[in-house]
Amino acid sequence: MSSARRILVVGYPAAEALDIACVVSTLQIANYVRGRHEYRVELAALSGGMIRTATGLTLQADAPLERVKGPLDTLVVSGGIGYMSAMEDQQLVAHVRRLARESRRVASVCTGAGVLAAAGLLDGRRAATHWDHAEFLSTRFPAVRFDPAPIYLVEDSLCTSAGVTAALDLCLSFIESDTGPDVARAVARQLVTYMQRPGNQAQMSVFTATTPRNSVVRQAVEFIETHLGENLTPALVAQRVGVSERHLSRLFTRELTVSAARFIRRRRTSAAAQLLADTDLTQDAVAARVGFRTVETMRQAFQHLYGVSPSHFQATQRSTRHA
Repeated sequence: MSSARRILVVGYPAAEALDIACVVSTLQIANYVRGRHEYRVELAALSGGMIRTATGLTLQADAPLERVKGPLDTLVVSGGIGYMSAMEDQQLVAHVRRLARESRRVASVCTGAGVLAAAGLLDGRRAATHWDHAEFLSTRFPAVRFDPAPIYLVEDSLCTSAGVTAALDLCLSFIESDTGPDVARAVARQLVTYMQRPGNQAQMSVFTATTPRNSVVRQAVEFIETHLGENLTPALVAQRVGVSERHLSRLFTRELTVSAARFIRRRRTSAAAQLLADTDLTQDAVAARVGFRTVETMRQAFQHLYGVSPSHFQATQRSTRHA
C-alpha cells in the first residue's frame, strides 16, 4: 500500500454519482488486473461525512477535505449539477487550489472544470467540459478556453474531461500512462468498454445527439440514416423532404448546430467508425458501404472529426472488441 499511487476524488453536495464512480471503479479494477494496489483512491468532501449526490444516492466520504494533506499522485474534482455552488464555495476552492500544488496530476470530470477554473488553475488554458455547460463556463471564466467538443484534454499535468462517463476514458488514459497499454486494455475488457477512445473524439456524435424537434429535420435525418450508402447531397435531401436546400441548411444549423452537408459527412464518419470497430470489413468496403467515394475521403473525414486515421481507430478499437 505504501507504494500505491494516491488518488483523491473531491465530491460535494449534488455531485454526479457517475462522475465519482467512473474514476473509483476504473482505478480499482486496475488494482484487480495488476494483482496489487497500484492506486489508493480516497473520496473527500468538506467536513467529511455523507455526500448526497445529484441522483439522490448518498456516498460516505473517506476524509474531510480540509484535513487532507499531500503529496498526492492525482487530484480529481467531480462534476454534477452542484458545481455552481461548489465553485462559489471559497473554502472548497481554496483547498482544491492548495492540494493542486501538492499533486503530480490535477484533473476534473465534466463540470468539475468550473471548480478548477474558480481556483485559477485553468487560466490561459484550453479545457474540456460537458458540452451543455461550456458556454456558461466560458462567460463565467473568460480567461479559460472551454471546449465543448473533445472527450478529454491533457495539457502538461492538467487534465479535463467531458461529461459523466468521459471520466472512464480519462482514467484509461491515466492507466496507460502510468502502467502501459496492456494494463489499460485489460481494464477496458473488464469494463466491457472501448479501449482508448481518442481524447479529441467529438462528444456530440450522432449516436448521442438528441432527436430534432423540427419535423422537417427529423424526416431529413431519418432519410440520411437509411440512405448513407447512396449519393446523398443536401439538395437531394431537401427535395426528399419538400423544402429548399437553403432552408434545409438553416433548419439543420438551428436544430443540430451543423449544416446538412456537414451532418451527412459526420454521420458517414460515425457509421464508418462503428463498422471498423465491430466488423472485419476492409476500409474499402466500409467506405463504400457508408457512401464515401474513396478511402482517402474517409481518412480526411476521420482526421477532421476524431483526430486520428481510420487505421489507428480500427487498431485501437478492434484490439478490445476482437481480442
